[in-house]
Amino acid sequence: MKPLNYRSIILICLLVITSILFAKTNVTNLVCEYHINPIGIDVEKPRFSWQLSSVETNIKQTAYEIRVANSSTNFDSKNLLWSSGKMSSDNSVNVEYQGINLKSMQRAYWQVRVWDNKNTVSKWSEPAYWETGILDPTRWIAKWITMKGKENIGQAFYLRNEFQATKKITSARVYVTSLGLYQLFINGKKVSTDLFTPGWTSYHKRLQYQTYDVTDLLISKKNNTVGAIIGEGWYGGKLGWTKNRTFNAKQLALLAQLEIKYADGTSQTIVSDENWKASRGAIIESSIYDGETYNAQLENSGWSSNGFDDSAWTKTETVEYPKNKLVAPQSVVVKAIQEIKPIKIIKTPRAETVFDMGQNMVGWVRLKVKGNKGDTVTLKFAEVLDKEGNFYTENLRSVKSTDVYILKGNGEEVYEPHFTFHGFRFVKVEGFPAKVELDNITGVVIHSDMKPTGTFSCSDSLINKLQQNILWGQKGNFLDVPTDCPQRDERLGWTGDAQVFAMTAAFNYDVSAFFTKWMRDMEADQLPDGKIPHVIPNVLDMKTSSAAWADACVIVPWSVYKVYGDKRILEVQYNSMKAWVDFMKTSAGEKYLWISNTHFGDWLDYSSNITGFQKGNTDMDLIANAYFYHSTSLLAKIAGIIGRNADAQIYSKLAENVKKAFQREFVTANGRLVTQTQTAYSLAIAFGLLPDELIDNVGSLLAADVQKTGHLTTGFVGTPLLCNTLSAIGADSLAFKLVTRKKYPSWLYPVTQGATTIWERWDGQKPDGTFQTAKMNSFNHYAYGAIGEWLYSRVAGLNIDPENPGYKHIIFSPHVGGGFTNAKVEFLSLYGSIKSGWEIKDKSFVYSITIPANTTGTVILPITIAENILINSAPVSTEIKKNWISTTKEISFDLGSGNYQISFSFDSSK
Repeated sequence: MKPLNYRSIILICLLVITSILFAKTNVTNLVCEYHINPIGIDVEKPRFSWQLSSVETNIKQTAYEIRVANSSTNFDSKNLLWSSGKMSSDNSVNVEYQGINLKSMQRAYWQVRVWDNKNTVSKWSEPAYWETGILDPTRWIAKWITMKGKENIGQAFYLRNEFQATKKITSARVYVTSLGLYQLFINGKKVSTDLFTPGWTSYHKRLQYQTYDVTDLLISKKNNTVGAIIGEGWYGGKLGWTKNRTFNAKQLALLAQLEIKYADGTSQTIVSDENWKASRGAIIESSIYDGETYNAQLENSGWSSNGFDDSAWTKTETVEYPKNKLVAPQSVVVKAIQEIKPIKIIKTPRAETVFDMGQNMVGWVRLKVKGNKGDTVTLKFAEVLDKEGNFYTENLRSVKSTDVYILKGNGEEVYEPHFTFHGFRFVKVEGFPAKVELDNITGVVIHSDMKPTGTFSCSDSLINKLQQNILWGQKGNFLDVPTDCPQRDERLGWTGDAQVFAMTAAFNYDVSAFFTKWMRDMEADQLPDGKIPHVIPNVLDMKTSSAAWADACVIVPWSVYKVYGDKRILEVQYNSMKAWVDFMKTSAGEKYLWISNTHFGDWLDYSSNITGFQKGNTDMDLIANAYFYHSTSLLAKIAGIIGRNADAQIYSKLAENVKKAFQREFVTANGRLVTQTQTAYSLAIAFGLLPDELIDNVGSLLAADVQKTGHLTTGFVGTPLLCNTLSAIGADSLAFKLVTRKKYPSWLYPVTQGATTIWERWDGQKPDGTFQTAKMNSFNHYAYGAIGEWLYSRVAGLNIDPENPGYKHIIFSPHVGGGFTNAKVEFLSLYGSIKSGWEIKDKSFVYSITIPANTTGTVILPITIAENILINSAPVSTEIKKNWISTTKEISFDLGSGNYQISFSFDSSK
């Protein structure tokens, strides 16, 4: 045997070193309170999450250590604010900070390292940070300022102030909010790309402020200028069909506090006060519903820059608004996310000039135009063209949805509105001073800046289009609050829509922070007796509640807990949930039956399109009591999870009594319900309201109804449950039949009609090209998109284990049907990327999955013969067979983290 030469020795050493380096577990993707390096938060005990990365399989965290310091470069004991020490735990999601409370406007840096089950300790992660906002209301020394006048609603106004930064600046933060909407500028530059700040909250109890790092915008030892534009927005605008201004607001105002730190250790605070100046400007009309009118001839060029002559501006005056209502944002901000170019220009039969954007979108258009001074271009927005091909706006009801731009006549001019948005696919242009070209407008898509987390695709192109429509429906309606629709005189945070869509929403995007914020406003607007208004924020001043709508206060936090493992949202919202369940209990009385309240029922079910009865055919008392039981049983579980054991017993007993009362009142001895509808049967089965001996009977009745009608008959309440329920009773083939149906009523019917979002009604546009009633006919209404949850979990097979939430333990259970030959999902969980995808090829079923580090998975396959299964091209190992479970219908087994390809013989025709 020849001795190794030096090259071979070096090569072997390199291979050994490389294997050691790449075998190590590393810590990545640090987030704090669902944000990367957040500034201006007011959470006293923020939570940390991180991910593990490793090339090895079956990696688990066995311990972690977190350290928090004042410095990003020095984590020695003198600088430490907290050290967890080595904690024996596999938890890497939402780990709570336990150090000393931070002061206002303080930054802290944190690192984490982990130990894994391969006896490896990771390196310390790269430092991350968080920074507090103004935690003590007394630290607000700025004053609320407004333009002088009894009322200043409707037309936007401008504010400015010049000051001198006396020394070399090391850092600067501005803390800012408004009554109305604001855009803030420093030295002529907008401080952020954020839109619609400070956001929409329950203004009488909560008003958000934003924190911005403006260090790079200021000039040391020079004059500086801060300016703001204020518009009415949601705070001062006319919202809903009552057309009352929100909370009877009469004055818009700004509150701004600029904190500057200098190199010599001193600081300076610049505040909004009576010394600021105010003026009107180019925005002469501004409204959420009606749009914006902008006269470019009235622009104050350079108004937010140094040296501007503001001698004609007036001094501001102060107004009162309690500063103890100010809160730091928990959600993500609204931003311009993407741009769309129109696909064609249409001349309608009425000789209208209309741009087709090719997509029903939410936002506005950027206008490029060249003309003479005083030329006026009017932009009107619509979702659809009518049967004859004309511009159609009747379904917008009373809103103008119009932007007007008056030219200053100075070469090419570019315009975008400031404080309005529209829901539209088509744009009608009037008064354009030249030949209209495609590049004259660009669509600007806006929505809350949620991180995309989930993708789904399959072999059916129409289903893929449906999935894209679901995504666009969510993008168009998740605009700081989950609105019902983005186009007509509504655009309100309807609770029922969000409740049924919550799980689908949480697959498509990271909605952890989005729903956390909205839930706080739901609690703020909850009535003293526990009722939840229909819309949140409660701008309609409603005093009533409806089953399935108000239950959002329980179901949405539960969904957030399941998807993100977020125990705190259960703790924070617990009193709100309890108050709602107690209201139902009080209403039900000693018989545990909640009868004769006013509800929305199975809103807009199939029959409503025939009879005009919007609340559907399913007995409303049945729906109410089904949800009474469902929310009560969830509350019992939640109480147990957060350690309220006495409550857990109380509400478990209450749930049992409600269930018995439901069975006595609504279920016959053989399992028929008082209302024999798909919604009624789905509720009874999905919510677990039936005695065990009747489940099969009721399931058979549901299946028989679907088989007989050949289509769904459900509305907002029943639709999200229907296919999941059919699959649960073993009727997958019927669920696939409904989902792949192309004729009305079905999910794919709007797709065949050219829909690019989800419709409010099954027949928003009828087969003959006419429309449903214009009084209620949105073409961007996401509720029926809740079918997405079934596509992701049943078809592609990605499921949450509620006993191990946050995808800590993943259940992979794909199902074949509908003629699909493949389906796949990918989801970015807090632990990392999860994949579940299958295809049928040459009578083989090939299933590929990815399980992130520090999680485990259970695979459930629709096969009963184990001998032909291969995992990563090899026979099943003895280790995997230790937890093998085989039944007459399926085989299941457990896997650790890693990438796996599972294959076996499969005949889809059987």
